[in-house]
Amino acid sequence: MSFSALVFHCTVILLLLTDSCESQEAGSSQTVTALVGEDVILPCLLEPAADVISKSLEWGRLDLEPRFVHVWHEGQNLLVNQNPAYRGRTSLSTEKLKHGDLSLSLSALKHSDNGQYRCYFPSQGKTSTVELLVGSVSSPVIAEININSSIVVLQCESKGWYPEPDLLWLDAEGKILSAGPTKTVRGPDDLYTVSSTVTVEKRHSNNITCRVQQSNINQTRESQIKVTGDCLTHEIIIVGSKINTTPFTH
Repeated sequence: MSFSALVFHCTVILLLLTDSCESQEAGSSQTVTALVGEDVILPCLLEPAADVISKSLEWGRLDLEPRFVHVWHEGQNLLVNQNPAYRGRTSLSTEKLKHGDLSLSLSALKHSDNGQYRCYFPSQGKTSTVELLVGSVSSPVIAEININSSIVVLQCESKGWYPEPDLLWLDAEGKILSAGPTKTVRGPDDLYTVSSTVTVEKRHSNNITCRVQQSNINQTRESQIKVTGDCLTHEIIIVGSKINTTPFTH
């Protein structure tokens, strides 16, 4: 980097740091949810709308070092000091910037992207925050661990969830079955594995469902097994709507 470019870079960073300390405006806050591997938009809109192409703005996470997720300065991206975890995964729309839309695109979400993001517009001293919740899910697996002439003991396990999910056993009518306590293990990657057992009778058309659900990310996964006097059959069911993000203004 040339001396002049270095001075330019340091001046911009210093400007952002100084204005950040002086800004007193609380701004608005919103939670956005998505799944690992998806792309997401972190919303940040100026009110009233204005062309900010020639201005400076910063997206950051104050819990990281360096904190800069994406910096824009006078018509160009300034990514020299961008946190390495976000390289190649962030972008701003120049067309949207012309209309006061400072929203950040973040692609190929990772579990480590969970956290609070700050959109900071120093020329107006405006700040807003977005809490990003990146979920992880998997389908449960049902196994038979004990079978005799009249009953079956079933075990359901589901790995790789975030945040921590709930596990339920349901009968053919959708009623919750009495089952053993749910065992929850949090791995070194912060992902959760849940498991539980249930004892059921072998009879005609005894459909048993293991449901794993996480309300914060609006995701449910189910596996179903048919327990009869002769055999056991399996079916996996995925339940969960596409997670929507709603823009906000501040």
